[in-house]
Amino acid sequence: MVALLEPAVPLAGPAEAVARPVALQWAVRFGTGLGRALAIVVPVGLVSTFVTFALGSFSNSNPAAAVLGDLATPADIARMNHQFGLDQPLLVQYWQWITAALHGDLGTSWFTTIPVADSIKQTLPVDLSLTALAMLIALLLGGAAGIAAALRPGSRFDRAVTALCAIASTVPAFVIGIGLIIVFSVLLPVLPSGGYVPFTENPVQWLRFLILPALALSLDLTADIARQLRNSLVGTLRENFVTGAEVRGLSRRRVVFRHALRNAAGPTLTVLGVRVPQLIGGAVITETLFNLPGMSKLTLDAAAQQDIPVIQGTLLVAITIVLLANVLVNGMLVRLRPQARRRSG
Repeated sequence: MVALLEPAVPLAGPAEAVARPVALQWAVRFGTGLGRALAIVVPVGLVSTFVTFALGSFSNSNPAAAVLGDLATPADIARMNHQFGLDQPLLVQYWQWITAALHGDLGTSWFTTIPVADSIKQTLPVDLSLTALAMLIALLLGGAAGIAAALRPGSRFDRAVTALCAIASTVPAFVIGIGLIIVFSVLLPVLPSGGYVPFTENPVQWLRFLILPALALSLDLTADIARQLRNSLVGTLRENFVTGAEVRGLSRRRVVFRHALRNAAGPTLTVLGVRVPQLIGGAVITETLFNLPGMSKLTLDAAAQQDIPVIQGTLLVAITIVLLANVLVNGMLVRLRPQARRRSG
């Protein structure tokens, strides 16, 4: 009678019985890797944001005097400092700033009175577009060069890739950018040397304006990806599981792209995560060279005026992007190759 009242449970087949534990194990590994990443990201984020905020407080600038001008009296300066909250202890100022930032309030510019969040919303798409396009170019060019060189180790092509990677790693991005402008904007006027159009307005013009700065920003990363992927893939192709797959009759293409590349891509993804801060830093010079109205230009203009809220807000956004990129790379490593998570930990 009890059995009749119990709900019927369908019996799982052999495939489902195997798939459930595998999916559960992957979910546990992913959750563990994400937890470890967050355990690192949260303290690093707090320390880095506090240092960013403290640098503005430790500077010798007097924002109240700068805003009010030379005719300001000490009483006016004291009143303005109270309005800015600069007369409070540093930890109190930081707590108010970080809690407001978590709610999307990054303060207001001392000189333009424009909310910092609004200024970043207008300029951040330029930085994200430039960085994303540079990473895409680096992955395509570096990945193709690294794989091709690994399949023919010791060949002329392999040596040529190694030499080009060494050259690309030593040439600064602004030098490459100047060379690209001379070739493609002056000698062969096929691409503009500066400016920006949003992707939503004109995708073709968006690409025309960004292709040169993205190329200049990506070549160093391209060289790192090609070099790292080539070395990892050469070592992976010599492992026993690759030999076993070839003995079982699997095609060379399937062995390389479905088995060897999956195991060799872990260190390359780690390099990609490490290079995100350098890409963001390199965007400062690149945007200035190509006259892009991005967040880097906003930061430079704010630094010239000693507009501390704008500087703190842009640095906070940059720190957040770097930390999120590292969490994303860590999750991709766990999904791609579980043992790579243990190597990077």
